[in-house]
Amino acid sequence: MSFIIGIAGGTGSGKTTVVKKVIEGLPKDEVAIITQDSYYKDNSHLPLEVRQEMNFDHPGSLEFKLLTEHIKMLKAGKEIQQPIYSYLTCTRSKETITVKPKKVVIIEGILILQNAQLRNLMDIKVFVDADNDDRLMRVIKRDLVERGRSVNKVLERYEKTVKPMHLQFIEPTKRYADVIIPQGGNNKVGIDLLTSIIEKNLKLSK
Repeated sequence: MSFIIGIAGGTGSGKTTVVKKVIEGLPKDEVAIITQDSYYKDNSHLPLEVRQEMNFDHPGSLEFKLLTEHIKMLKAGKEIQQPIYSYLTCTRSKETITVKPKKVVIIEGILILQNAQLRNLMDIKVFVDADNDDRLMRVIKRDLVERGRSVNKVLERYEKTVKPMHLQFIEPTKRYADVIIPQGGNNKVGIDLLTSIIEKNLKLSK
């Protein structure tokens, strides 16, 4: 039986850094990472210009049913074929990644606490909190480098979708969290606390 941890938080809050630092303190062969981003709906049937305007911060953009099914399978000790999604083309690849069940499964993504069925599969729910200005700076840096967007496009998208979606769908999920980690990856105490909880569970499961 896998121990399921959900790590949510706004875009650019430092979730990925928290996940990396938690993993560093755990045995590599006992942790599987499932990213929400892999489960965006395939939009290959739409023209590229339409795809590039997709709202990735709305729950409707995700295939929660498949993600929930995959977490149930991992929890039951079965391997899954995790989708591969490209932000550059906004399409899902024909290839998949085989993920084997591990003692600890970490689900990471901005909207993972928004879905009740998925949330109910988690043993620990974490929300990574960050100042809005800090998040915006990280979003600008990331989107310029990883997603090929211009500064103007990033700012326009932040104002039109990222900020309002955060207030409507992401920030409210903080109330479901068992643990809130402010300042993301810079919060050593919060990361150490989360790591110790996971380590304790690993010892109990042996």
